[in-house]
Amino acid sequence: MKQHHEAQGVPAIERSVGRKVLLHLVVPAAFYVLMGAIDRTNVGFAALDMNRALGLSGTQYGFGAGVLFVGYMLAKYPSVLLYEAIGMRRWLTAITAAWGLASCAMAMISTEWQLYGLRVLIGFAEGGLSSGTMLYLSQWAPERYRASILAIPITSISVAQVVGAPVSGLLLDLDHPLGMESWRLMFLAEALPALALAAFAWLHFPDSPGDARWLTPEERGWISDNIKGASKPGATPDAHATGARWAVLRDPVGWLCCAIWFCILASNYGIMFWLPQIVKGLSGLSAGATGLVVALPWAASGIGLILNARHSDKTGERYLHVAVPALFGGLGLLVADWAGASLTGLIALIIGGACTGCTVAAFWAIPTRMLKPASLPMGIVVINMAGSLAGATVPPVMGYLKETTGSFTPPTLLLVGIAAVCASLTLVARTVAARAQAAA
Repeated sequence: MKQHHEAQGVPAIERSVGRKVLLHLVVPAAFYVLMGAIDRTNVGFAALDMNRALGLSGTQYGFGAGVLFVGYMLAKYPSVLLYEAIGMRRWLTAITAAWGLASCAMAMISTEWQLYGLRVLIGFAEGGLSSGTMLYLSQWAPERYRASILAIPITSISVAQVVGAPVSGLLLDLDHPLGMESWRLMFLAEALPALALAAFAWLHFPDSPGDARWLTPEERGWISDNIKGASKPGATPDAHATGARWAVLRDPVGWLCCAIWFCILASNYGIMFWLPQIVKGLSGLSAGATGLVVALPWAASGIGLILNARHSDKTGERYLHVAVPALFGGLGLLVADWAGASLTGLIALIIGGACTGCTVAAFWAIPTRMLKPASLPMGIVVINMAGSLAGATVPPVMGYLKETTGSFTPPTLLLVGIAAVCASLTLVARTVAARAQAAA
């Protein structure tokens, strides 16, 4: 068997490490990203009833949806510093419990300012989740499988919409369950799993390969020798390492990655927060039926994300696996808006959502390749802050455009333009990487 693996150019120990990391870390981490995505975006479904109950305008709702990312940005770097100081187990327990409690409190809001405040708190609690998780898994993932391994937690964002959309819709269709408005029960029911995950985090996640009892001594040594950055959080960096970490802020490559990620998340969050209202407005379906329709583009997105990441790993090409889907995603949304409530519109919406979503995992193989190991942690933080800025700005702008024009066409055109910019910037990154490789 060993000879067979090595004949394929993949050492048996590397395959064994990859399988164990996938089972013990990647899949469990995906559940945290999944529940975080549900608690972050279920306000899109709550808006079907909540806006009327609280008297929210489109602009007020868009601001409430996007203001979460103010907390997201504020918490990015402090949260990663906390992760590095106390380790994965304590860090993940703390942030999961915090966002679970804040999400439960969403069931009790009665004014737009309470909505804004709790959304900021949820964002602050979740702020380091994506950065910390990506940093943590990158310190365990062999380069050969990195895009595929990172794709799984990211895919759970799409799965969150596939699962969360129908569940949210069905909960909204209930008639005053437990004596409360259905959108309040939806917030409460979808927040409670986060509290259970907080307890699981304390019991399950090792801080470093040395703490992983499911690895053999040989496998621990292999990770230490072959995966860059595979060290235990909590070690005090020396002055040189600290200077190298901040060097990413002076690196044009880092800012180029930030711009690409901004565009990717601008498209994704624009769809997440407004798709339920778009589908409801076009079709007039019930909340439950709307949830089933909304789930279709995200189901296609999850499948496309995995296939795109695997093909990227197989070929070693990263940049076209972002640029091409981004461009087709924008075109799909444009056709869906033009076709309206029809089979053509639904198919275009599914294709547009799938292509938009499947850019995410392939992207993360780009900064991990282009940035220096010492600057990668700060690079991941800054890149994620750019994504948070997209979430904080684009949904409110879409709300303003919808409210002032009375149509979803201008917001759709905004997303199409962002997709075109994303594709262009990714091709620029491809050229920069090729020149750097030629000069090396």
